[in-house]
Amino acid sequence: MPGGANVFEPTWASLSAYKVPDWFRDAKFGIWAHWGPQCQPERGDWYARGMYEEGSDQYKYHVQKYGHPSKFGFKDVINEWKAENWQPEELMALYKSAGAKYFMALANHHDNFDLYDSSHQPWNSVKLGPKKDLIAGWAKAAKKQGLPFGVTVHAAHTWTWMETAQRADKNGPYAGVPYDGKLTAADGKGKWWDGFDPQELYAQQHALSAESHNNGSIHSQWNWGDGASQPTDAYINKFLNRTVELIDKYQPELIYFDDTALPLWPISDAGLKIAAHMYNQSIKRNGKLKATVFGKILDEQQRKCMVWDIERGQSNKIEEFAWQTDTCIGSWHYDRRIFEQKGYKNAKTVIHTLADVVSKNGNLLLNIPLRGDGSIDEQEREVLTGIAAWMKVNEECIFGTRPWKTFGEGPALASAAPLSAQGFNEGKGKPFTAEDIRFTTKKGKLYAILLGVPAGGEVSITSLAKKEGNTASVTKVTLLGYNGKLEWKQQSEGLSITFPVLPVAAQHAVVFSISGVV
Repeated sequence: MPGGANVFEPTWASLSAYKVPDWFRDAKFGIWAHWGPQCQPERGDWYARGMYEEGSDQYKYHVQKYGHPSKFGFKDVINEWKAENWQPEELMALYKSAGAKYFMALANHHDNFDLYDSSHQPWNSVKLGPKKDLIAGWAKAAKKQGLPFGVTVHAAHTWTWMETAQRADKNGPYAGVPYDGKLTAADGKGKWWDGFDPQELYAQQHALSAESHNNGSIHSQWNWGDGASQPTDAYINKFLNRTVELIDKYQPELIYFDDTALPLWPISDAGLKIAAHMYNQSIKRNGKLKATVFGKILDEQQRKCMVWDIERGQSNKIEEFAWQTDTCIGSWHYDRRIFEQKGYKNAKTVIHTLADVVSKNGNLLLNIPLRGDGSIDEQEREVLTGIAAWMKVNEECIFGTRPWKTFGEGPALASAAPLSAQGFNEGKGKPFTAEDIRFTTKKGKLYAILLGVPAGGEVSITSLAKKEGNTASVTKVTLLGYNGKLEWKQQSEGLSITFPVLPVAAQHAVVFSISGVV
C-alpha cells in the first residue's frame, strides 16, 4: 500500500478492503482501563446518567454523598476527581506480566468528558479534574512496555444519554426544581466553573427523545432510531473533530466505538470518515495497515470493514473474521460494593473465557476497573497475578494461535446462550468443567485446553477419535507444565490420556499439546 495518498474512502464499499493485521490476530489478550470521572463516586457504571434518575440507587447515593443534583451535578463530580494515585507505568508493567499484548484506555465516555488535551472540547482532563493528559500518560507507559496502544470513544451518545439531566424531582422537597442539565455559561459567574459552558459537556439544549421519561428507552434508540432526538450538525462536527484530533495527536493503533456499527451511523457519515482516517493514518505512519477499528452489531458487509466487538459475550461458532469480546471483572466503572462483597470474576473465569474466545477466532479485551484515584485494589491485583501464573505455563496455547476445524467439545455446548443485541450472553450457559475442551493450533500442534483440572484417571478427547476416513494419527502428547511422560491411546472412541495425579502449576485449566493431527 502506498504511504502518501489515501487508500480508504469514507464508504462501506471502500472500507470493505480492510484486512485485520496479523499482529492483532496473534495478540489474543488485551487489558482495558475503563476509567474516567464516573469512577470518582465508586458507585458503578453509567453514574453520570443514573445520578439524575430520581429514586435510583445512584441518585440516592449522590444525594447522600454530594447533595441534590440541582445543586451538585455531574460537572461538580468532575471537579472532585483528581486521579491523585494514578501510576500508569506501574500498572502497565502489571498488565504486561499478566499476558496483555495490547492496552486500551478510555478517551471519553457517554459523559462527554475528554481525557486528553482536546482543543475542541473545553471539558477535558487537562483543564479540569486531574489537570493531567491521561491518554498521553497511558500511551507513554504502553510504549515503554512495547504494547500496542488503543483508545475507546463513547461520546457520540451524550446527546440522548444525558437527557436525564434535564429532569427534576417529582417528589419530595425538591419537586419541580430542575437538575443542572440546562445550565449555560452565564450561570457560572462567580462559581468554580466560571468560563466553562455546561452545555459543552451536557449537550442538553434540545427537545427530549420520545419516551425519554422511561430510563430504559435509550437502549432501543442506540442506533438513533425509535424516536431518538436527532443531534445537530454542530454536535456531529464537534465529535468528528475531537476524534480526528485524538487519532492524530496520540496515534493509537486501535480505536473502539461503543456504537451500532460506527458513531452516529446511519444519520451521519462521521463514523465512516473517522474509520477511513484511522486506517489511512496507520498506513502513512507504518508503511502498511496496522490499525484496528471496533464496532458493535455489525452486518455481514460491516464485518469486512472493521472488527466485530461483542460486549460481555461470546460467539457460539468459529467466526470467519477476527472478532473481540470486551468484558470486565466487575462493573465497567469502579464500584466499591463489588470489592467489599468480593464479587469480581476470578482468574479461573477469565482464563476460561479467554480460551473459549480464542478457540473461535476471537480476542479478549478485559477491563480492570480503576478507583477514582487511579489505583486498583488488592483483589484486582490477585486476579491479575492468577492470570500471570497460568500464562507463565500455558501461554503457547493462546498467543499466535488459530482455530482448529472445531472449536471444542463438552457438556457446556448444549446450553450455550444466544447473543442479545451487543452480546450479553456471558455466564448464561452451564459453568465450564474439565470435560469442556477448547482447541487452538500453532506451528503444527493442536492444543486441547481443558477448562478445569481432571480429578485423575482417563481424559477422553472425542474429537480425536480414530475413525474410518480420518487418517490423522496422534504422534505425541505432552502436558504443558509437566515434564513426565504421559500414557495415551488413540482409539475409535477418542484420544484417551491418563492424567497424572500430581500438582500442575496454575490449575485453572490444563493444556495438552498434541502432534500429528494438524
